[in-house]
Amino acid sequence: MALLPEVKRHYGKLKLLIDGEWVESKSTLVHETVNPATGEVIAEFPTATTEEARAAVEAAQRGFEAMKKIPLRERAKMLFDMRQRFEERFDELTRVLTQDHGRTIKESIGSVRRVIENIESACSAAYGLASRNEHMDALANGIDMWLTWEPMGAFLIVTPGNIPMHAWSSFVPYALAAGCSVVVSPSRQDPVAAEYVARAALEAGWPNGAINLIHGGREINKYILRQPEIQGLGFIGSTHAGWELFKLCGELGKNSSINGNGKNTVVIMPDANVNAIAPYLRQGCFGMTGQRCLGSDNVVVVGDIYDELKKQFTAEARAMKLGYGLDESTAMGPYCTAGGRDKVDAWVQRALAEGATMVQDGRILPGELKKGFFMAPTIIENVHPDMEVAKEEAFGAVAALIRAESLDQVIEWINTKTDLGHSACIMTESGRNARKFAREVNVGNVGINVGVPQPFAFFPLGSKRKSFFGGAKSRMASMRLFLDEKTVTARWV
Repeated sequence: MALLPEVKRHYGKLKLLIDGEWVESKSTLVHETVNPATGEVIAEFPTATTEEARAAVEAAQRGFEAMKKIPLRERAKMLFDMRQRFEERFDELTRVLTQDHGRTIKESIGSVRRVIENIESACSAAYGLASRNEHMDALANGIDMWLTWEPMGAFLIVTPGNIPMHAWSSFVPYALAAGCSVVVSPSRQDPVAAEYVARAALEAGWPNGAINLIHGGREINKYILRQPEIQGLGFIGSTHAGWELFKLCGELGKNSSINGNGKNTVVIMPDANVNAIAPYLRQGCFGMTGQRCLGSDNVVVVGDIYDELKKQFTAEARAMKLGYGLDESTAMGPYCTAGGRDKVDAWVQRALAEGATMVQDGRILPGELKKGFFMAPTIIENVHPDMEVAKEEAFGAVAALIRAESLDQVIEWINTKTDLGHSACIMTESGRNARKFAREVNVGNVGINVGVPQPFAFFPLGSKRKSFFGGAKSRMASMRLFLDEKTVTARWV
């Protein structure tokens, strides 16, 4: 298999997108971003000043005024055009994402395809606005009444380092479909990917200020959110950071869709097809190097299939080739940052200190991988649900094997041992077990005989408990975030 070429070896100093123009920041705070597979610097980017953040907000407000005047059919056409721009840039976007984030090229292809699916879903959402409106003729004597949905204004969109493109598409296309404008504040972990997404989107011809991009951070995000023109927040990231912003939204009286951490479990029932499960577990636990909210790090086995499952799962983990994601033969790439890898290493050390034992140690690496942020798949066992590592998200390519006596016991653990409610999966050939699990487990995304319960774009990401704060979920459901209702009562007689 081929080693695909990098789009660029170095992308230079990144700029800010304000009012339709790429502008040099005047900030003296300039950071480097590196290729996590090689450790080489691939770009520099600034932390925007408050003056630049304010300029982006003012531009977004002007962009909103322009968006309001664009007829619905024209907005829908621009969304279709934007979809086409992403198709045309598909190969470029996938290679940039792999170089900047670290995931494999196959995973980048899947991620950019999810972006396009969200744009397609936003096209549907735009035309679906017509069905949202209601009209009642002669509601009373000489009185008619109707309800319309109106765009609210400019929004702050904060995207995480693990899914920089997919998270962008979970909000921005829908905001544009609704007639809103955005100020996007991407993670510092992969700013090149954020810029390339914005450049592709701009080619659809949106008004100046409809899409703005600011490299900021937590303080700049709070500053932007406090600006009176900003109507609300779309956020994907950690529960801790999301909770801070959720409280600020409450103080300011602003709408929010805040998607946080998960602590996800895969349950293996005695009737499951053991021969088919191991590849699903490999994808669910080690796909994207475990850096996704829908990934799982608790693998709970019910019954006497534990030893055979451990054997097959370990063989799958050992067979995964680590390396640069642009090498098409690579099965798992590096962590996005050295800090992310080190946190997972610390998680493993805490697990061992709590009494867990090692099955497959991914911390032992060959010399050629030392330059990047690598750590191979890691499997531990003798984990009990009361251990801290069984409650705390690892956010890495690790799996904790846990024995259980019954499905009822596992459901109780999922519902009570953590306050997070992102997702959970069950492997079973029993419809009774699957139905019971889906109905009783208190999470927002349930998988049955799948390793990753990824909803399609036209479904919301249904997180619960402290995995989500706000009034509207992401993706198609975010139209509730960007729109507000207005009723009109008219008398003409």
